[in-house]
Amino acid sequence: MEFLETSVDKFVFRVARDYRYNDADVWAKREGARVRIGLTDFLQQKSGDVAFVNLKEIGTELGVNDELAALETIKVDLVIPAPLAGKIVAVNDALADHPELVNSDCYGAGWLVEIEPANIADYDALLDAETYLPQMQARAELEREK
Repeated sequence: MEFLETSVDKFVFRVARDYRYNDADVWAKREGARVRIGLTDFLQQKSGDVAFVNLKEIGTELGVNDELAALETIKVDLVIPAPLAGKIVAVNDALADHPELVNSDCYGAGWLVEIEPANIADYDALLDAETYLPQMQARAELEREK
């Protein structure tokens, strides 16, 4: 997996090149007819250590920005919005016993759900890594100033 990287203060954030992103710092990765979804490196670092993950059930129909998961971290409670409309066809059961995977491997073993998109063309409308990176960096800079 190839990454773009940026540094803000003492933090280094990685953005996977072959993934897509929304402005809520959620990634999407096409896997055949399905799309796997998870948290970006920026969002997982900003939010802190994940203690609990509550995923919507397989079969749940989602619209864009509908809640697909809720996470509790040591810092905040997060509601994760769906970057695409579709039906949940798989959930990452490993997160029930190992929620820390979201932090340790956010682009791999820490994925949240897979959906069957209502319209796969919507995937192409998400931000590519090169477009997402400067937007994410700007949000990271704002966080640093708080």
